[in-house]
Amino acid sequence: MIYKTKLIIEQHFHGCFGIDFNTASVDDILDLSKEILKYGIGGIFPTIVTDTVENTKQAITNIKKASEKQTADMAKILGIHLEGIFLNPEKKGIHNSELFLKPTIENYKLIEDDFIKIQTLAPELDENLELCKYLTNRGIKVHAGHCIGGDLTECTGVTHLFNAMSGVAHREKSTALSALINDNIYTEIIADGVHVCDDALTLTFKTKPADKIILISDCLPITKSSLKETVFAGEKVYYDGIKATSKEGTIAGSTTLLPDIIKRLAKVKLFNPEYINNPYRYHNIDLNGHLEWDDDWNLINVLC
Repeated sequence: MIYKTKLIIEQHFHGCFGIDFNTASVDDILDLSKEILKYGIGGIFPTIVTDTVENTKQAITNIKKASEKQTADMAKILGIHLEGIFLNPEKKGIHNSELFLKPTIENYKLIEDDFIKIQTLAPELDENLELCKYLTNRGIKVHAGHCIGGDLTECTGVTHLFNAMSGVAHREKSTALSALINDNIYTEIIADGVHVCDDALTLTFKTKPADKIILISDCLPITKSSLKETVFAGEKVYYDGIKATSKEGTIAGSTTLLPDIIKRLAKVKLFNPEYINNPYRYHNIDLNGHLEWDDDWNLINVLC
């Protein structure tokens, strides 16, 4: 039997093929977007990690220029996911906390651009949630991530559920707990088998409405490359064939593209084809083309 689905949309994606969206040239980005379509990924939100204001602005400029030069044989660049700068040092992950800025409207305006469509931040550091409200009024998706707060009042989603956030607790609110019980919150989750165990995935898929699950890869530039080490977010990252970590053992992001994550989920009987449709609804977009999969959810054809 052949299953047909829409093209995959990747909304949290730092790069692959050795290309890093924080440092990529316009031509690099165009090459990546052309190659990634062959894997069934038809839309991408290039994701930028914490960097200096100057470097962040340059990365945004390059991504925007690349989006203007795309052709029909490329995965469409749908906007930028800015994961960095306004995070909580207590949950910094691989990010360089020395470059963090307080989440204020004034600081956001240092890097503001209409091509930013998703902003990850720590809402507990946003006084009176003023930046969250500012972003929402401009149509930007506000994601709680790299944070410890449980108040998701002004958030539309959470960034990589369970990772780099306060976890499920029974005596107090937490980011993960609030995300799980709020049916209106979209939840990104990295289902590569490294970042979140299958029991936690099962809990999430049983708790959240199926239409609020956003599968992401959070994949690194090292993905689908010959690299065994690279510099990411200003830190040396090492790939052991399964995961990529800093010297201290901090997981830096995944090394698996979404089609392979889908195949893995299907193998452990946790995949729901509805998950492919969710980013389309979340961002109110559509893409031409579809994918064909076999019974084991191996991708067999990309039709655009």
